[in-house]
Amino acid sequence: MRSILVLLALLLAPAPANAWWEYGHYTVANIAEASVTPATRGRIAALLRQGGLLDTPTCSVRTLALAAYWPDCIRRLDDRFSYSFPWHYQNVDVCKPFDLKSACRDGNCVSAQIDRQTRLLKDKALPPRERLQALAFLAHFVGDLHMPLHAGDRGDRGGNDVKVAYGLIEGRANLHSAWDGWIAERGITQPPGGPGALLDEVVDKTTAAAGSVEDWSREGWQVSRNVAYATALGGDACGPKPEGRVKIDEAQVRSLLPAVRLQIARGGLRLARLLDEAFA
Repeated sequence: MRSILVLLALLLAPAPANAWWEYGHYTVANIAEASVTPATRGRIAALLRQGGLLDTPTCSVRTLALAAYWPDCIRRLDDRFSYSFPWHYQNVDVCKPFDLKSACRDGNCVSAQIDRQTRLLKDKALPPRERLQALAFLAHFVGDLHMPLHAGDRGDRGGNDVKVAYGLIEGRANLHSAWDGWIAERGITQPPGGPGALLDEVVDKTTAAAGSVEDWSREGWQVSRNVAYATALGGDACGPKPEGRVKIDEAQVRSLLPAVRLQIARGGLRLARLLDEAFA
């Protein structure tokens, strides 16, 4: 009984503001690694072998998957990397016309940092430590951008202020944490699960990888409005603020899984494209 209570406490604890938690980022990175050219894969591996330069022994970058989680891992190091905390999301209002510039006017948002980290990674004149850090940030932020509630918001901190009852997990769960973790985990593991299965579901991979970071931002904002918020709020993403706890039942969860799987697959393919361009 004591073990069960400990497990329940962990499940009901407040979720961190991290997109896709670790398994979502691992999956985006694994899809990207499978999709890049062999030459790019070799250059990534060579850079990752210099992981000691980051001096973060508790946060490894031994593989691309671990590197993609590194920007969340280093949150535990507090002041060393606190400057990067606003880079993981962008609060673009889903109830107004799409306006990325207002949300990113100072560059402290996820889409601006994808562009910045790509430039840093491309710059072969930079020290390996700077390029390695850029690789980790880039791999992570592409994943973050494809978590809908890091791309769209309705004045509720990306769904953090929307209390939800997710199946048996009620406690202090919220819409953001449900999408970040439990719904993402269901999407990744629902048979056929894993990176390869998600990638196989994308028929036209070239088209899926195309577009600009702003295009991807608009797309994630639309998924946030039309899928994440609309499903949770009874079909109207911009309706009245819900009173009490919103129920996300099993039928709704199942309806959300295709959107989750597609977003993660898109993230992996787009990360692969950016890596191929950066290491060309």
